[in-house]
Amino acid sequence: MRIAIFSNKGEASRKVADALNKLITKSPSLLLDGLNPDIVISVGGDGTLLSAFHHYIDRLEDIRFVGIHTGHLGFYTDWRDYEVNELVKSLEHDDGQSVSYPLLDVQVAYQDDEITDTILALNESTIKRPTNTMQADIYIKGEFFESFRGDGLCISTPTGSTAYNKSVGGAIINPQFDAIQVTEIASINNRVFRTIGSPLILPADEWIRIVPEAGDTDVLTCDQLTVSDRPIKSISYRISQQRISFAQYRHTQFWKRVSGSFIGQGNHD
Repeated sequence: MRIAIFSNKGEASRKVADALNKLITKSPSLLLDGLNPDIVISVGGDGTLLSAFHHYIDRLEDIRFVGIHTGHLGFYTDWRDYEVNELVKSLEHDDGQSVSYPLLDVQVAYQDDEITDTILALNESTIKRPTNTMQADIYIKGEFFESFRGDGLCISTPTGSTAYNKSVGGAIINPQFDAIQVTEIASINNRVFRTIGSPLILPADEWIRIVPEAGDTDVLTCDQLTVSDRPIKSISYRISQQRISFAQYRHTQFWKRVSGSFIGQGNHD
């Protein structure tokens, strides 16, 4: 089996990556291959896993990810930095099992170009207008829904629902649901302007289209990617036909992962 190691530049992560490198090199059934891997091991945290996802985004159908966290508990990382030997043994006895999560398909149309960009996001995409109030019309499945005024909007995947979406008041969604969530960021609600004021959860056969008011340049983010220098005509979001897969050696149950990440891992009989 071909293995790629994708590490951040932190000292702790480099040590783990070096240890992995040595063990995999000695293994008769494993081969280091950063170009065409079957398994990508992310060493660091959730940010490193996001970087690894986008680095190998053209090969998502062929690879599975494994995360090792070397700092604070990561939501996508199941293994600790001191469990390198156990992980390599699991790789040597790999039986192909995996768990997959939905991704967000983002299509961006620009006012200055007829070419549309298509971007995949693992966590979320946001649209904001940093200098003043953002105004945008929102369409759901092609039908007008509302005119939004506020700081911006966050559109997230189920796994991304625990990230920025949660901090702006969105719900946590189990990734067994193929759904996207739209959460308002500091919306304006008064006698003149009115929005729904609650997160929206859309099924896989529905999509959302956001049409910002022409004027100031809006800032679009898709995970770690930022678009801030082009006037945006519209953005469409839907569940992607592609998915991300994780090797299921010890992939943690979702609600246990949520509890461990945000509440603590105290045991209750």
